[in-house]
Amino acid sequence: MAAPDVPSGVASDAASDEASGGSPEVTSEVASGTSPEVTSGASPEVASGTSTGWDTSGAVGALANSKVPGGSGAPGGSEVAGAAGRSGGSGGSGKARTYGPRERMVFSAAQLIRRDGVASTGMREVAAHAQAPRGSLQHYFPGGKEQLVNEAVAWAGQYAGRRVARFVAGMEAPTPSGLLAAMVGQWTDEYESAGFGAGCPVAAATVDCADSTDSTRAATAAAFATWSAPLAEALTGMGVPAAQSPSLATLMISTLEGALLIARAEQDVRALRTVARELGPMLDACVAARP
Repeated sequence: MAAPDVPSGVASDAASDEASGGSPEVTSEVASGTSPEVTSGASPEVASGTSTGWDTSGAVGALANSKVPGGSGAPGGSEVAGAAGRSGGSGGSGKARTYGPRERMVFSAAQLIRRDGVASTGMREVAAHAQAPRGSLQHYFPGGKEQLVNEAVAWAGQYAGRRVARFVAGMEAPTPSGLLAAMVGQWTDEYESAGFGAGCPVAAATVDCADSTDSTRAATAAAFATWSAPLAEALTGMGVPAAQSPSLATLMISTLEGALLIARAEQDVRALRTVARELGPMLDACVAARP
C-alpha cells in the first residue's frame, strides 16, 4: 500500500501528512469484512508529501497527548483518527480534536503489522505503542486481536485510497506515469531515510492470515479494493479509457507490492525505481487521444 512505523508504501512525522479531509468511520463491522466503507486502498509512515511511505513514528506520541485543529492541513489530522472513529471536534470547524486510545490503537496496529507481521504483533504491544491503557483493549475491541487487525487493515486501505487524490492534486499536469512515480516515491523516500524494516500492512496481513482467518482475508481484499477504486478513477480522469482503468489500477498496485518485497529482500530501492521507469511509459501509452 501506500509506508510508516508510524503504508504503500511510509520517516518524517506522517501525522501532518494525513490531515487532509475526513475519514469515514471504521466500526466493528470491518471485522467481518462487510463494512461498505472498506470498498475502494498504500504506504503507512503515512506516505508522501514530506513524509515517507507509511512511517509515522512520531505521530502516535503526538496523538496521545495533544489536540490538533480539524480540517485540511492540520497536523495529525482526521486521516489518523478516521480508521477507528472520530473523537471530538469536526473536520474543517477549526475546533481542536483529541484522539482517544481507540484511534491510536488502530493506527499503531497498522504500523506494527507492517513491520512485524500479524503473528508477531500482540495486543499489549499495540497498547504500549499507542500509549493507551492496556485495560481499554477489551472495551474497544471485544472481538479481540482479529477485530483490531481487521480495522487496522481497513484504515490502511482508506489511507492509501485518499493518498491517490493528494498525489494527483500535487501534479501540475497529471499523467499515469507521474502518479505511479509518486506512489513509488513515497516508498523510496522511506527506505532511503529509515531503512527497509517495514512494508505494506495490508500485504503483511494477507500473507499471515489469508488461509487462516476468513474475516481478515475479506478485510484485506476490501482494503485493496479501497485503494484500487480511486486509482482507477484518477486514471480515467487523465484520459485512460474507463473500461481499461480498473485493470491498470490493479497492475500498478500489484507491481508496486511486488517491488516492495524485492526492495526489502535486497535492501535496495532498485526494484521500485525500475517499476517507475519501465511501467510509467506503458501507462501513459494507454491514454486515449483527445479530439
